Amino acid sequence: MVGTPGPIDSGPLVRKERALPSPGPGQIRVRVTACGVCRTDLHLAEGDLAPKHPFVVPGHEVVGTVDRLGPGASRFGPGERVGVPWLAHTCGICRFCRTGRENLCTDPRFTGWDTDGGYADYVSADERFVYRIPPEFSDEHAAPLLCAGIIGFRALRCSALPSGGRLGIYGFGGSAHLTAQVAMAEGARVHVMTRSTAARELALSLGAESVGGAADPPPEPLDSAILFAPLGDLVLPALAALDRGGTLAIAGIHLSNIPTLDYRRHLFDERRLVSVTANTRRDGEEFLEIASRIPVVPSTTAYPIDRADRALSDLAHDRVNGAAVLVRT
Repeated sequence: MVGTPGPIDSGPLVRKERALPSPGPGQIRVRVTACGVCRTDLHLAEGDLAPKHPFVVPGHEVVGTVDRLGPGASRFGPGERVGVPWLAHTCGICRFCRTGRENLCTDPRFTGWDTDGGYADYVSADERFVYRIPPEFSDEHAAPLLCAGIIGFRALRCSALPSGGRLGIYGFGGSAHLTAQVAMAEGARVHVMTRSTAARELALSLGAESVGGAADPPPEPLDSAILFAPLGDLVLPALAALDRGGTLAIAGIHLSNIPTLDYRRHLFDERRLVSVTANTRRDGEEFLEIASRIPVVPSTTAYPIDRADRALSDLAHDRVNGAAVLVRT
């Protein structure tokens, strides 16, 4: 859990014994077998995102088996394999929820931020926001699908990529390498810009048309682009790489400041800049169905669940290629 937020190498995560969570009405308790390590967890541990309560347990890409049902819970049975994602609760009554835009709910809650997450032995979750895990994926490979995959999928749709279009991806970690596979399966030409040599090799192995440095221009104008790296400085080269009418989608929950835009160079000719905020349950269901049909192949690095601090440090220092996953051994 997060003690005092600070640089990851200063040890903001602390281990603490707690009583087993008791699932409330409509909740299930899940015995955790794997939990993905997301950059949002790093932002939380380092204080870029303020914890919603002291000693919150991070982790929102949780895979496990149903251990106990709370009062009124009936969607899953004991022993079923499920995934607990980032989106933990929406109000269901605000104007956004009523119009199918629950990702913009005015009173949401999120796993591992508002509620305790999966860097633990057990987690309780509202059964309405939990997914069944497709049998095509192991626990380790399923974990990053539950946030990195779903958010990347929403970002891809928000980027308005046309059929057979040219997609630029800036940053190539846990979310980007899953999104690229969906885009290519749907006929896109994908160009990857990243500072990591290992990530460039992974991109090429997955079928990317080209790879380059983080701010390098792609070899052709882009119809769409997605920024996964939390670096505002990359917004300008990404916008400049867009063809007329292109869209840049920013996928992260946190982004450093964006430098001053040059309207003519970066936005004119109907270029668009959009943010991506959380996801709907419909996004998750659609992505998991598509991912199992392709099938998407997650690239993962496993860590023992008690080495979450090491996994987050490796993520912070670009020592993870693909997605880091905490697993129970």
